[in-house]
Amino acid sequence: MKIEHQLEKISAFSHLELLANQIVEGFISGMHKSPFHGFSAEFAEHRLYNQGESTRHIDWKLYAKTDRLYTKRFEEETNMRCHIILDNSSSMHYPKLKDEQEFYKSKIGFSVLASAVLMELLKKQRDAVGLSIYSDNYEFYAPEKGSDRHHRMLLDMLDRVLSATTTSKNTDTTTFLHQIAQKMHRRSMIILFTDMFQLGDNTALFDALRHLKHNKHKVVLFHVVDKKTELEFDFDNTPRKFIDVETGEEVNLFAENVKETYEKQVESYFSKVAETCMQYRIKYVPVSVDEDFEKILTTYLIEKQKFG
Repeated sequence: MKIEHQLEKISAFSHLELLANQIVEGFISGMHKSPFHGFSAEFAEHRLYNQGESTRHIDWKLYAKTDRLYTKRFEEETNMRCHIILDNSSSMHYPKLKDEQEFYKSKIGFSVLASAVLMELLKKQRDAVGLSIYSDNYEFYAPEKGSDRHHRMLLDMLDRVLSATTTSKNTDTTTFLHQIAQKMHRRSMIILFTDMFQLGDNTALFDALRHLKHNKHKVVLFHVVDKKTELEFDFDNTPRKFIDVETGEEVNLFAENVKETYEKQVESYFSKVAETCMQYRIKYVPVSVDEDFEKILTTYLIEKQKFG
């Protein structure tokens, strides 16, 4: 039994594409229970009808099944471009996982699998996808393409992020978001996975997020956290040493002594991030590593419909 469990873990780790495909297929098969009813079988071939368009290409058979208007999508239509940005700083490699835990229970593992899941859905919808990875340097960049070869290259890069030895790397989100924004010339959907742990002036970070909005890009920020410990500060009340994974700074304390103050400050910061994103018209979605990927996929589909 122990061997079977280990094989299952190795399979999930080594075959990111297979795991992503299973998640997407499960999501699609459950669409009949959601607002996307009827979208599952033909969604790669159709798009929602926009009021004012010609009714010439409406699929009336699909309308009869779904009670929603879709127009047939043709090969010559321009597919959407999506660029996924992954924060690979040390804080994203929290929490440190035990041997029996799935790799996607850390923030980086969750974000990598979520990225692979989105890539699988983008592939099914014939949309182009690009990828940027950053930490204390701009680790990887690939422009938006839709080929199978490109898709496999990005999956390989995501796999490398999982298998790489963790080192102490500070976050330089501000610098690299500006650099990524400068590379994005054609209107795209930009999806960012980060824990928003940025030392220094938050104003600069928010300016970098705003820069991503230039050229009418649609930006979705998935704020990735470990809810139990990072939001609720749920530790037993024994003396603990807390170590900043990026700076190495240490502090000894009883969690109970600072829990209330900590929770208030975290709540205030999250509210500030959410308000700023709303101000800049950035879709802000907090997600925890203990959640499934339905929120990720549903958010993407809804924002894609708005993208037009």
